[in-house]
Amino acid sequence: MLVNGVLLLEKPIGLSSNKALQLVRGLFEGAKAGHTGTLDPLAGGLLPICFGEATKFSQFLINSDKSYSVVIRLGWMSSTGDSEGKLTRR
Repeated sequence: MLVNGVLLLEKPIGLSSNKALQLVRGLFEGAKAGHTGTLDPLAGGLLPICFGEATKFSQFLINSDKSYSVVIRLGWMSSTGDSEGKLTRR
C-alpha cells in the first residue's frame, strides 16, 4: 500500500516509540515509515509518524522546538526515581 503523509499518534504510557511505530506500520501493511523523535515508554503524548514521501520532511520535525508538560508529586520519593518504583513519603 502506498501511503504518504503524517499521522499524529497519541502514544499511550507503557509503549515505546519504536513499538508504536511498528504497530502503526503494520496497520498500513508495512509502508515506509519513521517517527520524529522518541518518547520514553513512561511518557504519553503526541508522536508524529511520517509515511512514504513525508519521511523526507521528518528532519524538520525532529529539529523543531518541542515542549513537555509533567505532573509531579512533591514530598514523595520513589525507589527507582520514576513512577514505576515504590512511593515513600519524605
